[in-house]
Amino acid sequence: MAFDRDELESGDPRAELIDLLTQEISLGKRRLTEIKDQVTAMQTAVDREQNRYSGIAAELRNIKDNLDTVPREDIRDKYDEALEVRFRLATMRGQLEQNKGSYELLEQRQKLFADLLSKVQGAASISSGGPDSAGGSEDETLDIIGIIRAQEDERLRLSRALHDGPAQSLTNFILQAEICQRLFDRNPEKAAEELGNLKTNASSAFQKVREFIFDLRPMMLDDLGVAPTVRRYVESFGDKNDIETRLELLNESRRLEKHREVLIFRSIQDAMTMARDYGAPTEISVRLDMSGDKVRMVIQDNGRGFDASGVLDGSRGDTGDARVQSLSILNGRIKLVKGNVEIKSSENEGTTLRMELPAGEMS
Repeated sequence: MAFDRDELESGDPRAELIDLLTQEISLGKRRLTEIKDQVTAMQTAVDREQNRYSGIAAELRNIKDNLDTVPREDIRDKYDEALEVRFRLATMRGQLEQNKGSYELLEQRQKLFADLLSKVQGAASISSGGPDSAGGSEDETLDIIGIIRAQEDERLRLSRALHDGPAQSLTNFILQAEICQRLFDRNPEKAAEELGNLKTNASSAFQKVREFIFDLRPMMLDDLGVAPTVRRYVESFGDKNDIETRLELLNESRRLEKHREVLIFRSIQDAMTMARDYGAPTEISVRLDMSGDKVRMVIQDNGRGFDASGVLDGSRGDTGDARVQSLSILNGRIKLVKGNVEIKSSENEGTTLRMELPAGEMS
């Protein structure tokens, strides 16, 4: 879902937002119905395939009991059939879980849109009392748009990360397991070698999943706070990417509201990731100052610089530059909490990203 700010500002932003939310809720209802039908059909297919596999398993047990009297070719055919059905069943189950997950996410999205619609409609009724209230509500409306944009961008990032990481690893495991099963009778030594490879790949994938979970939402963020979490992340980032990292923390024992700590961690995480992906630096330094009424972050790298003019004020428009888009998203999130972002970048001196946001009430 994408909102065009120019379209909103050309008329009544609140009316436009109400219309857009109404359309999205209507589309979401139809999509929920479609996914529900897919889940029902897939569940039926999975149950049918499970029954088929159970029947084949029973036949294999019978063959095992009468191994001396069953022709070798029949044994091989039934074994291959069992492998084929098991692989298909695993694939179908994966698709079923994916559809169920999509249904749950869409349900949450629908609830969010319904709540927003209710609030915006309520604001519209209140703002009809006078121009002062209307002005304030317009700012709130644009904030809501920013929240929706940020949430959709984050969902897109997560879906890509899941697809390229854990989902791909699971697919590879299924294929490797099938290879092992096919080799057991024909080449036991090769099967043992493949099992060793499967174990190695599973261990590697498990470590990547743990890292993914930490990047997604570190549990220590709630337990210990943002400063220790940033410390661990910066150290881990340097080790994984072979980049020299330096960290300076001021008043690291201070705790803030949870949503601010999440935003601080996510902002530093995104800034370091952008530096790595687009600047190819050998050094990244991070400074987090939590000692005042504003939290200040400085992320500096010695990588390739770029033309930063017009990135934050939107004057560059949609250039298709992934780095510019990522910085615009980061800037939007910081502005939602009344913060500020500054960028300085040059070809020879790398990039310096400064961010600050109100510290808010201590929790």
